[in-house]
Amino acid sequence: MEVLTLPFTSSKGKTYKHYSLHSTPAANDTSIPKTEFYYVGNNPSRIDKLIRIFESGYATESCMNAKAMLIRLQNHAHALPYIIICDSALGYDAIRDFRCFLNNQKELENVPFVVDDQGMNKELRLHFRKERIVDEILCLDEFSKERLLAKAKFLNKTKSNIGKEEWHKKIQTSTTSVCDQRNFFKRSFDILVSSILLVMLSPVMLLIALGIKLESAGPVFYVAKRAGRGYKIFNFYKFRTMIIGADSKINDYSHLNQYNADTQGPKFYKIENDPRITKVGTILRKISLDELPQLINVLLGDMSLVGNRPLPLYEAATLTTDEWAKRFLAPAGITGLWQIKKRGNKDMSVEERINLDICYANKYNFAYDLWIMANTPTALIQKTNA
Repeated sequence: MEVLTLPFTSSKGKTYKHYSLHSTPAANDTSIPKTEFYYVGNNPSRIDKLIRIFESGYATESCMNAKAMLIRLQNHAHALPYIIICDSALGYDAIRDFRCFLNNQKELENVPFVVDDQGMNKELRLHFRKERIVDEILCLDEFSKERLLAKAKFLNKTKSNIGKEEWHKKIQTSTTSVCDQRNFFKRSFDILVSSILLVMLSPVMLLIALGIKLESAGPVFYVAKRAGRGYKIFNFYKFRTMIIGADSKINDYSHLNQYNADTQGPKFYKIENDPRITKVGTILRKISLDELPQLINVLLGDMSLVGNRPLPLYEAATLTTDEWAKRFLAPAGITGLWQIKKRGNKDMSVEERINLDICYANKYNFAYDLWIMANTPTALIQKTNA
């Protein structure tokens, strides 16, 4: 395999480089998109890694030069990049302006735009997430070839499915994102209700914390990374209901999984009468009190009161295929369709659960959320210890 590097082309100096990987040519199939990257930044190690992962690509040192080059590429749709990756070192203002440029380009608006967060401070990362400047924030150092290609494929599929208006709002001249009416009412309701419930239930939560500490040593809260809307990763909070190190023992009990995890495709794990659950945890799970700390996630904006359950990363990783991507278009929620229709039902298949999630993603609105919440109390008492 040969790496071909074309010289920089600009009368004023360096503008861009084009990289192309040449191997034995396969049959020409225009239905298969070319995995071509477009990197904006000045980090040679990043370019080297991208060359090893993608079929070909471009590297541009500044957003200004990238704009000029991308305008030229728009004249040849087959040459459009599969993903655009921007170095966070370029700064918030430059990247935000570049996002505005992409939004106003018909051929580029649905190309995934991500930022490499190497060296990004907490404040800058918060700005990007709050204003939805980019479609994803990731660290290239943490991504293998397979994982990065899967992420690019997922973002492409998702953006092509929901379109520009559903994936993100246009960045306005102010720094405030414009929310549509549906999300405004949903978010306002989430903030109001979660705040009230946290205050009202604080004595109950203190008693639960005391019970957990008295039974077993270890933290009161179980904190884990979960994937929510748009595959956003966040810290998920629950009261700890299992022994310490329960996650590391999941393979030991995989034969008890009530979902069929032996086949290819999406995988979920749920074990009836899980031996890892503590005595206090059993009680909490029966009446769903272990879920109360998720009100913190709702208040922070990671989750909503109603939505699709945020998934452990090992489960979410099996749902990034074309067939199931739409389930991530809905907000993550404490309660949702599958909880009120199938909760505790050991006969529920993986496909049934995902289809319920997709159903919610297709039709959710404020009134629908109220209906789900009204039907949630009857589902709080679980029939099984899972």
